[in-house]
This record gives sequence, structure tokens and C-alpha cells, in this order.
Amino acid sequence: MGREHSRIKEGCNRVRSFLNKLGVAGCLALLLASSAEVALAAESPLKRYGYRIVNSYPADITAFTQGLAFRDGALYRGTGKRGASRLSKLVLESGEVEQEVELSRLYFGEGIEVVGDRVFQLTWQSNIIFEYDKNTFESVTSHFNPTEGWGLAFDGERLILSDGSATLHFIDPETFAFEARVDVTLNGQAVGNLNELEYIDGEVWANVWQTDFIVRIDPANGEVVAVVDLSGLAERTGRGGAEAVLNGIAYDAEQDRVFVTGKYWSSLYEIELIER
Repeated sequence: MGREHSRIKEGCNRVRSFLNKLGVAGCLALLLASSAEVALAAESPLKRYGYRIVNSYPADITAFTQGLAFRDGALYRGTGKRGASRLSKLVLESGEVEQEVELSRLYFGEGIEVVGDRVFQLTWQSNIIFEYDKNTFESVTSHFNPTEGWGLAFDGERLILSDGSATLHFIDPETFAFEARVDVTLNGQAVGNLNELEYIDGEVWANVWQTDFIVRIDPANGEVVAVVDLSGLAERTGRGGAEAVLNGIAYDAEQDRVFVTGKYWSSLYEIELIER
């Protein structure tokens, strides 16, 4: 029981640290304070997951990864920093660049999403969303974004955009009208710093900037339904500096594979979630 209690306490400390960063300290940690309260945690609708590494693949340690997507057997990556912002199509197994387009030095690239034969790429504070032809990477047009651009996902009907706050915006991909928004909460407290996004099986998965956590969000009401703890993953890869934090989620719907990486990481990982 002592070893089990230590394990629970360690998990509690990780969750507490995460919640402190989000400004919602103690919401979950209280559930894990004793063996009696472990039973209460089991009844909580919020699920917690760890991970198992299934595969690792090479990544460009010089790439400030801001967006990630997987479509038709290919990996798509959007990078940031002015003068280093790109949209790239990559071979998953080797990291080789198949196609690439560079943004003007005026722009700081952010999240990306593939919708049919189009690829969208956000910019951070320039209020522009670039649209490219998926097959040629030629520029098609651009769209106005009234807020900051951080992460981008697609639920099959609408684009979902994060702006670094606790808000998700829902956008018509044809008219680019901002049709709805939802505020993301955990036990009634706002969850800010939402970064890169992916839509997986009816949920929005979001990296929480500068943490080792992914929150899984019900897009209908903004409630966090699960937390994925990727603690220790960053220590397994080469990292290119202080900004080398977890960022990047991609989903292979055909083979049900989840990929994660980070800014300035030398590896990309396929992971399997393990419920705690």
C-alpha cells in the first residue's frame, strides 16, 4: 500500500502542478489525497491518462513546430518564428521534406489544418489565415482572422481555432464567418493557454502551452473531459533550447494512431493512451 500511495501522491503532485499553471489549483488533487478519496476519483467524470510510446520517428530539431496534421499517409507541419515559418509535407518514417513553402519574414506561422484539397495556416498576430492547394502548395487566397492565431482543427463541418486564451472559435471553412465560440473549463474554472489542436473522435484535443498536458474537450460545452499527462516525454528527445516545449498533435484516422511532438524536438512519437 505504501508504494501505491507514493504513486498516487506523485500523480497528485503532477496534476496539482498542472492545475496551478492553469489557475485552477486543487480541483483534482483533493480527490487523490487519501485512499478513501481515490474511490471518489474513480467516480469523477474526468478521466486521466498516461501514455506508452508505440513508435518514434525523426523530426527537425530546428523546426519551431506550431501545427501538425496527418492526411493520406503524409505528415504536415507548420512552423513559426519570423524568417523561419514554413508549411511542410513530410515523410513520416524519415522526416524527409516532400514539399515546402516559406512564409514571408513578415509573418509568424502558427497552427495548420487540412480540409479536403486545401491546407490552412494561421499567423500569430497578423490576422491572416493563408490557404494553399494541398497538392501543389500554391497559394490560393487568404482570410481575415479577428483574433490571434494559435491552433487549428476541423470537426468535419467547421474549423476550430484557438487564440491562446480559454476560448475556441468555430469557423465556416467556406465563408470564414465566425459562427460560434465556447469557453473551455475544468470544474468550472477557465483553462487558458490553449495551443495546438486536433479533433479526435468527437473531442478537441489541445496542448496547454508550456505544460506536459493535453486536455480533451467536449466541443458542445467546452468542458474538459480528460487530461493526458505526457510528463517525461520531453526528456526522451533531443531539444533545441529553452523554448523546446510540447506542442503538436496529429491523428491518423485510418489507422487510429496519435502522434505528438514539440517545438525544437528531434523526435515525433506515436503514443497509446493508458487510463489511470
